[in-house]
Amino acid sequence: SQILLWKDCCSDCICLHITVSTALPTASVKIVNPQSLLYPGETVTLQCDISDYTDWTYRWFRDNHHLPSQTSKAIDITIPITQTGQAGQYRCEGLRTDRPQRSQPIVVVTISVTALPNSTLTVKPNPAFTGEKVTLKCSVTYDSSWNYQWYKDWNFNVVPQSVSHTITGDTLTISRAAESDQGQYWCEGNRVSRPTSSQPGDPVTLTVEGLPKATLTVEPNPVFPGETVTLTCSVESDSIWSYKWYKDRNDNVVSQSGRHTITGDTLTINGATVNEGPYWCQGERDSRPTSSSISDPVTITVNALPVASVSVSSQGLLYSGETVSLQCVIPGYTDWRYYWYKNNQHLPDETSKVIYITIPITQTGQAGQYWCEGNRVSRPTSSLPSDPVTLTVKALPTALVKIVTPQGLLYPGETVTLRCDISDYTDWTYRWFRNNEEPPIQTRKTITISLPDQAGKYQCFGTRRDRPQKSYRSSALPIIITALPKTTLTVEPNPAFTGETVTLTCSVRSYSIWSYKWFKDRNDNVVSQSGYSDIGVSHISRADVSDQGQYWCEGNRVSRPTSSQPGDPVTLTVEDYQPKTTLTSDKENIFTGDRVTLSCTVESPGWKFYWYRHRPDSTPVTTTSGYSYTLSWVSVSDGGQYWCRAGRGDPVYYTLYSDPVQINITDQPQPVLSISSQWLNPGDSVTLSCEVDKTSIVWRFSWYRTVPYRAGLPSLSDKSYSLQPLSDNVTSEDSYTQIPAGPTPTGGYVCRAGRGDPVYDTFYSEPQFLWSGDLQPSASLTVNPNTTQHFTSKSLSLICELKGNSTGWRLKRHTETARRSECPSTWRSITESTCTITSLTTWHSGVFWCESGSGENSNAVNITVNDGDVILESPVHPVTEGDSVTLTCTFRHQGTNPKLKTDFYKDGTLIKNETTGEMTIPIVSKSDEGFYKCKSDEGESPESWVTVRVSPVVSPGSSTSVLVLVVVGLLVAGVLLVILLVLLVRYQNRKGETFEMYHLILLCLG
Repeated sequence: SQILLWKDCCSDCICLHITVSTALPTASVKIVNPQSLLYPGETVTLQCDISDYTDWTYRWFRDNHHLPSQTSKAIDITIPITQTGQAGQYRCEGLRTDRPQRSQPIVVVTISVTALPNSTLTVKPNPAFTGEKVTLKCSVTYDSSWNYQWYKDWNFNVVPQSVSHTITGDTLTISRAAESDQGQYWCEGNRVSRPTSSQPGDPVTLTVEGLPKATLTVEPNPVFPGETVTLTCSVESDSIWSYKWYKDRNDNVVSQSGRHTITGDTLTINGATVNEGPYWCQGERDSRPTSSSISDPVTITVNALPVASVSVSSQGLLYSGETVSLQCVIPGYTDWRYYWYKNNQHLPDETSKVIYITIPITQTGQAGQYWCEGNRVSRPTSSLPSDPVTLTVKALPTALVKIVTPQGLLYPGETVTLRCDISDYTDWTYRWFRNNEEPPIQTRKTITISLPDQAGKYQCFGTRRDRPQKSYRSSALPIIITALPKTTLTVEPNPAFTGETVTLTCSVRSYSIWSYKWFKDRNDNVVSQSGYSDIGVSHISRADVSDQGQYWCEGNRVSRPTSSQPGDPVTLTVEDYQPKTTLTSDKENIFTGDRVTLSCTVESPGWKFYWYRHRPDSTPVTTTSGYSYTLSWVSVSDGGQYWCRAGRGDPVYYTLYSDPVQINITDQPQPVLSISSQWLNPGDSVTLSCEVDKTSIVWRFSWYRTVPYRAGLPSLSDKSYSLQPLSDNVTSEDSYTQIPAGPTPTGGYVCRAGRGDPVYDTFYSEPQFLWSGDLQPSASLTVNPNTTQHFTSKSLSLICELKGNSTGWRLKRHTETARRSECPSTWRSITESTCTITSLTTWHSGVFWCESGSGENSNAVNITVNDGDVILESPVHPVTEGDSVTLTCTFRHQGTNPKLKTDFYKDGTLIKNETTGEMTIPIVSKSDEGFYKCKSDEGESPESWVTVRVSPVVSPGSSTSVLVLVVVGLLVAGVLLVILLVLLVRYQNRKGETFEMYHLILLCLG
């Protein structure tokens, strides 16, 4: 809608003109009938629907062309019978008198026509033979029910039902075909529902024929002796037939035999020799028709073969290389293909009547027997073979090429004279060949050639007018050119540095007495003799950048060869600076006895290396041809600053000195071994730790156990012990955990560290010992008095009690000041297994144990000798849980005050006050383990360690458990006794027997 405001439509007013637009009614076309596919010849009803009003006059359009005759709301459209595909687009519109006066078309309908289904006709059999049954079958592509109509030859000739023509459903049957039934047939389908008919099918022509006749052919006829004759029987039909063969009369059927071979339609007669016949045939088969008529008879005639003969053109002696002609003569025919044979071998390339035999140039004596025979396309196809002819050959004279001059190796630039020698005759004309090609104007016995252009393989032969007209061609004589020797130039050094001496050496690998010419950068730039020499060695005394460039050399001499080839050029490079060496060391921390390798590098090869220590301008420590210098088994005195420089040539050209490298050498380290706990109970694990001062180095650690000294094993320096590697002997960690499978592994342990390849080892550590207070299975150590603490000046006996057959035991002692000592004679009393110290001093304090010759150890005892007035008497060996233990505080002057008030301490804590000087622990447990001491007015004792081990039989808290077990056992025994008494009384009452209580008790106890 639009609203327009108009101004000044009159002098004193405003005029409004309003225009309102509303959409027209819409017209749509729909198909009323039919509601499915449309077919040719059908009528379709279209209807025009317009909304809002009913008084419309309708206008119809097809493909935008007005249909003036169609003004109704519904119209009928008839589809032509030949129409398929689109039949047009239809639309409509309405007109009326009132407003709105017209509609607008919205829906357009396209009429699409579906083609009628096709009918298909099949005829079997076709062609048919007279009297056969023929079936015609009609089918339509739609699967609904159809009725069929049959036509012959033209559209109005409908085939009716008759005696010879039967119509059943989709089938027309001709019971006995006749020639009148021939013609074109087609069919058409009809039905009630849409589509009501089909299109007529394509016509099929039915042909009716008479029975075929057999035809007999014979190839060849007439025939020649030995030929194979083929008789072929055919019937005028493409079906498969089998055949019967007859000879001489109708009832004489020919069967398969040695001479007669029957294969399909063929009878083959092998090796015909005389006239045969007559023959005739007849065809048979299972399908229609089952037989043919009999063929006309044929008779076979046999004729004789012609005979071949060979004639030779040349008479007399034949020579090698000559050509002789042979002719094969066969009478009677001219169109022969000839077959030649030599020594009964067929010559497939020879097919002419006349052949030419070239005697091989190497052939002598008999050249073979030749015979021929003929074959031809037409008959007779072959002749009889000729008699053989023998050819005999004499050898030709031989030729030989020789070098007249020069003798020996041939070189480029020289001239060579060749000669051709031929035996037997002198009137030869000579022909020369180079690489199998004949050069022009070379007919003399000797020729001259120039090298290298005319090198190659040379041959010759001779020709003459009389026979023999030529000689053999000589063997090839190769004219081999030996390459001129090549010079080799070496330049040392290269690259060179300014001021350095450069040596150029020119050499020729073979021959001697050469003079040399030198070239630089180009062929015409011959280097003057200044600084160079003609003996093969040249020097540039002080190289400069201007000496850079390409150099090569050439040799000359008087005798052959008189010159050499120029050698490959060598580029000389001169660097305009003095090089400097770089010095490095393969190790940072170095120990005495170790080895260190210094490396001196420079940017080019061919140097000697000079090594300096303390001062670079001093005399070299050494000179090496390689870039490395190794110091083996270094000592502290080998330390200091090192330099290097390189030199080469004569006179020597030196590089700059390297920067110095500081070599610090320290004494060979000795690791320190520590043990997590030196006193262990059975089954406990122990950790060994090996510490080396130089912790920045990556070490590998080796672990050992001490055994009595044995030659051949690694040993400590004082030979007090040999060392036996532990399992998993080498580790990268500095700790090692020993987990024993049996008793505690008592004894000494040692470690050592190593690094590098080859390995550098530290010293062995001092041995550390692992002790156990438990008695061992092989031996045990007891002391008397049986306490760990003793007063000075008192006596002490240590006894190794042996068990089993162990021998060689000795007493060992370990103290803070003197380790691993044995019981000496100064201890006053020594027996085989007892060591008695008659007067103790504090020096005797330490750990004692027994050690066998095989490395076994007894339990250890920690003895403390006190020069004070108070000691604590405590158990020497570990005590078992559940036992009673008494600790006694003993005074040096016990007689003056036997019982003093005493305080007892455990691990530094007061635990008890006693007036008797004794403290008893009635039932020891693991918690009672620790350091004990006592204190009184007389003084204070040293501390002693009391070890408590778990009982192997009874678990902790065993005193109460034992009491409970005893009570329970007694109760069970009492109950069993009562049960037995009751059973006995019952038994007595039953049997009337009596037993005294005494016997009853014995019975129960038994």
